[in-house]
Amino acid sequence: MKFIHRKSIERLRSSESAHRGESGRSTSHLVRLSEASTRIGTTLDVLRTAQELADFTVPLIADYGAVDLAKTIPLGEEPQLRLGTNRDDETIFHRAGAASIQQDIPESIWQKEEPVFVPPNSPFTRAYFSRESYLEPELDVAEWEILDPGRAEKMRENGMHSLMMVPIHARGVVLGIAIFVRTKNPSPFDVSDLMLAENIVSRAALSLDNARRYTRERAVALALQRSLLPATLSGGSAVDLASEYLPADSESGVGGDWFDVIPLSGARVALVVGDVVGHGIQAAATMGRLRTAVQSLADLDLPPDELLTHLDHLILRLVAADGMTGEAPQSPAGATCLYVVYDPVARHCTMARAGHLPPAIVDADGGVSYPDVPAGPPLGLGPIHNVPYAAFEMTLSEGSLIALYTDGLVESRDADIDVGMDSLARVLGRPNRSLEELCSEAVGMLPTKRQSDDVALLLAATKVISPSWTATWELPATDPALVADARSLTRRHLAEWQLGDLEIEAEVVVSEMVTNAILHGSGPIQLRLIRDRVLICEVSDASGSQPRQRQACSTDENGRGLFLLTHLCNRWGSRWTSGGKIIWAEMDLPDRPPPTTAGTHPTNSGARSCGSR
Repeated sequence: MKFIHRKSIERLRSSESAHRGESGRSTSHLVRLSEASTRIGTTLDVLRTAQELADFTVPLIADYGAVDLAKTIPLGEEPQLRLGTNRDDETIFHRAGAASIQQDIPESIWQKEEPVFVPPNSPFTRAYFSRESYLEPELDVAEWEILDPGRAEKMRENGMHSLMMVPIHARGVVLGIAIFVRTKNPSPFDVSDLMLAENIVSRAALSLDNARRYTRERAVALALQRSLLPATLSGGSAVDLASEYLPADSESGVGGDWFDVIPLSGARVALVVGDVVGHGIQAAATMGRLRTAVQSLADLDLPPDELLTHLDHLILRLVAADGMTGEAPQSPAGATCLYVVYDPVARHCTMARAGHLPPAIVDADGGVSYPDVPAGPPLGLGPIHNVPYAAFEMTLSEGSLIALYTDGLVESRDADIDVGMDSLARVLGRPNRSLEELCSEAVGMLPTKRQSDDVALLLAATKVISPSWTATWELPATDPALVADARSLTRRHLAEWQLGDLEIEAEVVVSEMVTNAILHGSGPIQLRLIRDRVLICEVSDASGSQPRQRQACSTDENGRGLFLLTHLCNRWGSRWTSGGKIIWAEMDLPDRPPPTTAGTHPTNSGARSCGSR
């Protein structure tokens, strides 16, 4: 195998440099390098950049060219090639680009994006691991048959007679190797050709490494964002769910769109969607902070408008804390959020929004509307807006559909947002569609070109807990005998619901809750039982004071009521209402199927189904 040794190449390079002024090649090379800068690296896509390198060099330098990268480079990772540690002691590359003057690239054994296997003693591996270019002006096919029979056969079939290989390295990392071959062109490669190829590959290597680094950053941001989004969705007895999330295209970067479904007391559910300004890892991280804050505030069972007010104050503190560090703000100032609470017992829906688009409501007849929810200011803007958040309330018909979405679904550079919202309404109003089908069709209305913003869509088909599985009683707050009455009513209804196994525990829970309302609350007092996936006991009164569990001493005559709730129930708590407060407790049911709930979408004849993607 007669190839030019590295020392000979350096000597010939020096000789070539001495005659550049006479040959005029220097000017020609500069022109080609300038053209390479504009045609290679037009995107931050590794494979496309590799293909641009191959396309540019054929037929400029070679009749056939290929770009083989370390197999981890297209994934954005560092190269992990090791000599003689893979299949049959072969080094595995990844065919990232190939070009030929002939149709269908017959010179190539491997197709694009296929693994490329190279013997450990091949010049390919020597060039890669040594970082030194390889020039074989006249191919010795007989020698190649010994080293690599498969490639030798291709050389003979396609009349390959001259070969160059240039390592692709940038910033101390060897990314792969570029191969150049001549077949129809009778002139063999010389050192001048090698110098031009090295200069072109050197410039392409920076673009490839930039694309690799961006791919890695995008993969990290996307993985972070997906890990922060809910892995599964559960609407309990309140709603059936489906969702869709699409990250922005690779050039715009991952954004901060998010959604969540949070179970609340009383079989209610909170539906949330939000959008954090910016793109990349910072947006994904701040989205996680915002989602965590919303979950914490939702656990307090605050009304939607109060929750957004607390969330706004929290973000202001985060922004202030970031400003004290002297670094760029990491908090989601200017983020938007829509918070919706649905009650399947009363079919009541309460919502508030902070700079976000209103939800779409599909009624039982398939009509689509956008409720006039007061548009509060985005979160974290500070006192400059000084506008309070306001709640909007409405009662939904059985089988309604609530759609929460981000602006990436309905807004584009080419069309007004009203056009997108009208298109979304037409999709959501289609009959005989499951929730997942509606999600796919809604996302399918996006332009075919890559979107510059994230898209998040959350669909919730409302359900109703049957009135036969709820019981409500008004109790006179001044009559101490009402505690015994409450126990008797509870016992009777548990028997009707075939939950006699819970009779003793439920009587104690109801007794303690009603007693607490008599001693520490004010009338009127209401007792409500809900048979859902758990048994829910609620006692409401007109007092705004919240219960607080304390440790009673052995000599105390009271202070043990909430202690009993903690041990008899899987969870308990309280929430404010417009007329006072509600103390609630949940008890696990015996191992039996939950009751049937009504409320599938009538317009779809039950076609809507639960699902998430």
